Amino acid sequence: MPGRPYPGPPPGRPPRPVTPPGAPPHDTPQPFELLMRTRDWAWWRPVLGVVLFGVVYGVSTLVLGLGFLVTGVVPDLAQVDLTDVAFLLISNISLIVAIPVVWLCWAVPHGLRIGWSSSVFGRLRWRLFLPWTWRALATLGVAVALGLLIAVAATGADVTGPASSFPWMLLVVLTTTPLQSAAEEYVFRGYLTQSIAGWIGRPRAGALVAALVTATLFSLAHGPGDFQTFLYRFVIGLALSAVAWLTGGLEASIALHAVNNVVIFLLAGSLGDRAAAAEPVGAVGWGTSLLGMLGMVAFVVWVHRARAAVRPELLSPALDLRGRLAPAYPGTTPPFGAPPFGTQQPFGAPPGSPGGLPPAPGGPPGWAPPPRGPWG
Repeated sequence: MPGRPYPGPPPGRPPRPVTPPGAPPHDTPQPFELLMRTRDWAWWRPVLGVVLFGVVYGVSTLVLGLGFLVTGVVPDLAQVDLTDVAFLLISNISLIVAIPVVWLCWAVPHGLRIGWSSSVFGRLRWRLFLPWTWRALATLGVAVALGLLIAVAATGADVTGPASSFPWMLLVVLTTTPLQSAAEEYVFRGYLTQSIAGWIGRPRAGALVAALVTATLFSLAHGPGDFQTFLYRFVIGLALSAVAWLTGGLEASIALHAVNNVVIFLLAGSLGDRAAAAEPVGAVGWGTSLLGMLGMVAFVVWVHRARAAVRPELLSPALDLRGRLAPAYPGTTPPFGAPPFGTQQPFGAPPGSPGGLPPAPGGPPGWAPPPRGPWG
């Protein structure tokens, strides 16, 4: 009412400080899995984000499907052919659209920069892709290639060589498959992992539970036909979560995922459609799966040992505003409570602040916000 002082916030709900422009949204440094735990964290934000993702992504894929129908580019989706250029293009584009949808989920329900979806640095760290990619090629890439060659030899499949459309397939795979792999990482190791870990609120427990849940969802999303296929994709999901946790971002998981997919598609296209469809059973089938799993484990171990040389950032920048920028409310000192910076300055301002204004927002000595990258 007019003439009465503001009574302050409701009991049990202290005021939340406002993040200054350009300052990090965290009071304490956070690992990648807990980047959603900002000053204004609320449990319902990830829920709203998941719902928003489902709606927007569903509409996006529907629009894409209608567009492909209009243009007549409609392969037989019931026959998954790794050498079908049209199938690969449609499949990749339908997944790539998930990247901007994930960014939308960060911007709307959370009100945060989209760069926090990528790493603790607030953007993709492009310098990390080269060291992680060649290590992925030397481990999982080699294992996948050997596994496919063993499968062809064990089944006696005909090696017909590349089809006439192989140059187009090469173009589609090299330009869209890395983005398709990144899209899956933004969904599973990114938003879903960060949502689950955010609800749990503890770094190790959140990362572990999120890894198990997202690896299960990741494997089921790829439609495994049997337990062996489910287990293989579950293990690669765990490996992808492990390297994201070890490096503070999605760069290593994107590199591993992209290498796996690119090697499979290019080798399948080089050998021909019959060789690409070779699926050994029994001991040979389990042997090729185990070989791929060993390649994943080798990559995780190598990433862990290489962190000292590559030096990826593991925690986000932070600026502790707790108790500093919260407004003062009626208290023991009239008229509006005790000034936060002492009683000798007007309005509780610190010494040196002109006109009693609070100091300009900023971080502790030596802190500066990370530069914005092309991905936010």
